[in-house]
Amino acid sequence: MSELTRIAAPDGVFPAAQYSHVVMGTGRFVAIAGQLALDEDGRLVGEGDPGALPAIRTARAAHIPDDRLPAASAVQVASLVRPEFLMEIEAFAVVGG
Repeated sequence: MSELTRIAAPDGVFPAAQYSHVVMGTGRFVAIAGQLALDEDGRLVGEGDPGALPAIRTARAAHIPDDRLPAASAVQVASLVRPEFLMEIEAFAVVGG
């Protein structure tokens, strides 16, 4: 069994609306490498779609309740490995073991 503790806003830190500042857990740690918008055949999905980040936030909100928000970051870079890639998503999880 895994157990997570979320700290939405540690003392002295302004609370965020879309994520928890700190998430701690016990269980097995899982790291998922950065994933690009490629389908199972390696074709780019959603090329040139600047609405991707709001769509991701909407999808996440549909599945993750406000009291279980993950720690998260959104970082802008000049480019990824190829210019048509607009974002890469990586994830970390704690699962029961």
